[in-house]
Amino acid sequence: MATTPFEDQRPGTSGLRKRVRVFEQPNYVENFVQSIFDCLDGVDGQTLIVGGDGRYYNDVVVQKVIRMAAANGFGRVVCAKDGLMSTPGVSQAIREYSALGGIVLSASHNPGGPEGDFGIKYNIGNGGPAPERLTEAIFARSTAIDSYHTMASDDVDLSRPGDTEVGPMALSIVDPVAAYSALMEKLFDFDAITDLLAGGFLMRFDAMHAVTGPYGRHIFEKLLGAPAGTVINGQPKPDFGGEAPDPNPVHAKHLVDLAMSADSPDFLAASDGDGDRNMILGRGIIVAPSDSLAVLAANAHLAPGYAQGISGIARSMPTSAAADKVAQKLGVDLYEVPTGWKYFCNLLDAEKITICGEESAGTGSDHVREKDGLWAILMWLNILAARRKGVAEIMTDHWAKFGRNYYSRHDYEGVEAAGAAALMGSLRDRLSSLPGSVYGGQIIQSADDFAYVDPIDGSKAEKQGIRLIFADGARIILRLSGTGTVGATVRLYMDRYEPPEGDLGQDTQVALAGLKAIAEEVAGIRSHLGRDAPDVIT
Repeated sequence: MATTPFEDQRPGTSGLRKRVRVFEQPNYVENFVQSIFDCLDGVDGQTLIVGGDGRYYNDVVVQKVIRMAAANGFGRVVCAKDGLMSTPGVSQAIREYSALGGIVLSASHNPGGPEGDFGIKYNIGNGGPAPERLTEAIFARSTAIDSYHTMASDDVDLSRPGDTEVGPMALSIVDPVAAYSALMEKLFDFDAITDLLAGGFLMRFDAMHAVTGPYGRHIFEKLLGAPAGTVINGQPKPDFGGEAPDPNPVHAKHLVDLAMSADSPDFLAASDGDGDRNMILGRGIIVAPSDSLAVLAANAHLAPGYAQGISGIARSMPTSAAADKVAQKLGVDLYEVPTGWKYFCNLLDAEKITICGEESAGTGSDHVREKDGLWAILMWLNILAARRKGVAEIMTDHWAKFGRNYYSRHDYEGVEAAGAAALMGSLRDRLSSLPGSVYGGQIIQSADDFAYVDPIDGSKAEKQGIRLIFADGARIILRLSGTGTVGATVRLYMDRYEPPEGDLGQDTQVALAGLKAIAEEVAGIRSHLGRDAPDVIT
């Protein structure tokens, strides 16, 4: 069937994300999916996993992908019941079924609904996101493609697990919740967590009307015995209840308010649209994602699946250096990689690392090749059950042992692309002149545009974010984000270390006020972006 190439189909680190209305254009989905299939080696007879986060248009695209997979020669498609499968669930299924790869239908934490966003990405045979060489090949193919393969068939009833056929291809409809739950039971001490919950420990999990609702109800309320109602906003909705399914203090303000109230549960958590991110709170405390990564790495040995210890830790470059201190004390390697989960996958496959994470609320381990929100929440519960301390006490103990990295991310969203480019361009032009400069009494020790050489395959990634590193180890980082669909997003990161004997009880924004002033002076954020304040502070 003929199609027309679209010049704007360049997939980013998280696949192709556009407005729903863009995907609804005639042939648009088919063009991109065929471009993926055309760039794969040997699809004949292979297995493909298909699942998505249930956002608007998910049901339509699932059926398109199934028909196209059959027409392109796949031997089998394994599709989630109702087309709903978390991103880590897709990664697990790829590995479980030895699939060639998987199609993930999600725009992660972006808004849903008819006026919201949609996304498609391809995960390769190890379960992880496609590497850049493949995404670039897919983009190139999408600009030249002139036909796609599909077949005429009725939509498949995806509501009941079982096996059927679509043309010559086998189709298996599976319940992803059961398989994922079984894996979690192998990794964590469910008996200890059950005992904790039975003893009066109260928790709340907010699924944000996204894909983890059914997972959460099965794991927390059925398997672990938490009371009914522990999972809130647990029914997946195409528009996520009219909210952005983004677990941060802005979009999950109701959870923050509950944590800070006199009636707060002992533990609160949330996950995002496709289940790969997490937010952790305790009574009176919000745990920063960078701190959460460090705590999970330091305490991983308390969970049965990690009882032998961890081989190493990796973090994305903009993530705070809190995990570095843990790696140093544990005597394991610490890897600093660009933003994007695919950069962790080679390290995981080579068994160089066990735990990894990003400051954008993504944390995971070697059990799959995606970040995994429910995994992080269960790891926290396992730690709480083993240590019998509250979240705030665990954080206080951690800082007393390792020191504290005061850290924050300021997001300037939907800014003019020209202003964002001018800001980054101006910094790049001055990088060589910044070392040795003094701002706010601080000496800039080094300045660079972060570049990465993969230690496993030698691949390179350049221009990953401007780093200003000061003589005392403090860092200011500025980079453009590729997760939005409207305008540009500039992210400012600030990271300052306070040793165990220092002042560990400061307000984070107060502790970073000096770095914020320096960032404004050096980068000219206000003049370039026309914004007096960020849209989101985390």
